[in-house]
Amino acid sequence: MRGISKWVTLYRAIQNSHSVFRTSIPLPALKTPQFSSALRSSYLNPHTSPLMRKLKLEELGRVDVDTFRQQEKSPVTVVLDSVRSMHNIGSIFRTADGFAVEQIILCGITAQPPHREIEKTALGATQSINWTYFNAIKEALQHLRNQGYQIIAVEQAENSISLNKFQPENNQKYALVFGNEVNGVSDEAMQMIDACIEIPQFGTKHSFNIVVSAGIVLWDFFAKLNLK
Repeated sequence: MRGISKWVTLYRAIQNSHSVFRTSIPLPALKTPQFSSALRSSYLNPHTSPLMRKLKLEELGRVDVDTFRQQEKSPVTVVLDSVRSMHNIGSIFRTADGFAVEQIILCGITAQPPHREIEKTALGATQSINWTYFNAIKEALQHLRNQGYQIIAVEQAENSISLNKFQPENNQKYALVFGNEVNGVSDEAMQMIDACIEIPQFGTKHSFNIVVSAGIVLWDFFAKLNLK
């Protein structure tokens, strides 16, 4: 109880002073039976708690580009197989930066930075994420296989593995192939993959937008590899 009382006292002091600390009360303390439901509700309710103040950009603790390039990355490479939209390409660069992937491989008709239409959505992530262009998807995938990557298509296919059932291994490098907005992953690429992951869907549409798919899959890999 003494430990819980410490957090209750801190919480009340913060309320009185309207100070905000990003991690003032740890999640384990919130989960304890001794921590009253009223206090938990107040902590989680943005209308009653000053702890839910939006953070300013300078409070986010982001690293600069040089530091990012030196830091450890997730063992994941994103392969864009003839992605048509430059806005989608830029958005995937930004998402890749957010989950600290190793690199992006651009193939076929996929546009290359620098280009202002890519930068509209990349917001500078083309400077932080390493990228390489290959004219042919087969050449790109063979290059990755030679470097020890397991090649995985994100596609709807026979014998695909549901994303929630796939468990990446910490000692394995992965190349995730995302396909064209209309045609999906090319037949050439599908002939070279080691596995296929499918995102479960429960509505009327046939597929997700490629940017949404990339965000879902990259978060899933990042969480399974780093947040155990």
